[in-house]
Amino acid sequence: MDNKPTKIPRRIAQTVVNSLKGGVVPRVGLPYITVGRRQEIEALLRDVDIVSEGGAAFRFIAGNYGSGKSFLLQTMRNYVMDRNFVVMDADLSPERRLYGNQGQGLATYRELIKNLSIKTQPEGGALANVLDRWISTVQMQTAETAGCSTDSPEFAERVEQQIFAVVRTMHDLVHGFDFARLLSLYYRAFAEGDDELKGKVLNWFRGEYANKSEARADLGVNVAITDDNWYDYLKLFAFFFHSAGYSGLIILVDELVNLYKIPNSIARQYNYEKLLAMYNDALQGKARYIGTLMSGTPQSIADPRRGLYSYEALRSRLQEGKFTREQGVSDLLAPVIKLRPLTAEEMTVLTEKIALIHAGLYEYEPRLTDDDLVAFIRTEYARIGADTHITPREVIRDFIELLDLLFTHADLTLDSLLQSETFNYAKPELEEKDIDAEFAEFTL
Repeated sequence: MDNKPTKIPRRIAQTVVNSLKGGVVPRVGLPYITVGRRQEIEALLRDVDIVSEGGAAFRFIAGNYGSGKSFLLQTMRNYVMDRNFVVMDADLSPERRLYGNQGQGLATYRELIKNLSIKTQPEGGALANVLDRWISTVQMQTAETAGCSTDSPEFAERVEQQIFAVVRTMHDLVHGFDFARLLSLYYRAFAEGDDELKGKVLNWFRGEYANKSEARADLGVNVAITDDNWYDYLKLFAFFFHSAGYSGLIILVDELVNLYKIPNSIARQYNYEKLLAMYNDALQGKARYIGTLMSGTPQSIADPRRGLYSYEALRSRLQEGKFTREQGVSDLLAPVIKLRPLTAEEMTVLTEKIALIHAGLYEYEPRLTDDDLVAFIRTEYARIGADTHITPREVIRDFIELLDLLFTHADLTLDSLLQSETFNYAKPELEEKDIDAEFAEFTL
């Protein structure tokens, strides 16, 4: 093992180590710890290419708790931002669903808009930046071709013509006229320095207007974003983002299991109906420049009683075919990508990366050799049930705890920790085993 610490800023190293120790995926520093998933990433990037050409894509990622679903989503987030996409991401929860009679669908929309990110603003909150950049770009392009002074009335008129040319292309889309009117209002507020009006338009785009009456009084539009229509506005945003110079829009939704957990069957079916409408839009060409990637546990997808497959229209579209089942292979072009477990070799590489980051963060010379890492992985995979149920999250948390102990207690050795009866390895996070035998093979 190379004992030279990985060159990574300590701020990022601390975020990576603390996030992994807490069992969550860091939003920064992922390239330093990415291992495996090459085939899955390549398959999803093919979808991204189609989106950039004006198409639409919709995929699901299935994997057990801690198997790397969220990690893959965040990795894709970084990839697509590097390709000039706008990215929105959100975790579903009891308060955030695809549809609900108490605003749960609108809450998801608001979370997506709040987390809107671009390469130059990856932490989220980039909506105003995107709109301002669009207007500034039009102004610069006009300045290069107008042949007149930037402070002349003719220049302002030509800029407005260019803005309206983009806006007019949206009139024929569902809710496009009102959306275009709001873009025009934002431009005028930008040009006139009217921050109050800009703020009102941004609040509308963020879904903050409670009803049509408020929107009409403040902005002169007869519509507000609701549980029923929020996805239509994401499609409009995708079209606008492309017109504004971006490659398109990628939407990342995690924790699909929260739909599976909805106790009321009717409410659950309404959410699946909304999901079906979104999926059909992508497949039937009703959406452009938009890609959606959702992740959930195998049970939340395949359970015939409460999962996506309980909704027949979704099951018929998403269920794997007989050749895939009979051959026992993974179809990476299918609607649902089932995450394969990382191999022991890949996990060894991952622990090496983490060991170097940990050493760089706390400024010490790494103590573990390649043989030590192999011994640790061998011990982890020797646990009962590890061959089918161990996940990267469990191994990583154990490994960071081990690194912490070795760093803070100079008298401890790897062998003493691995052989100690008091060192508590994380228990495999097994899912509830109430899936019918027909779907048992779906678990990873």
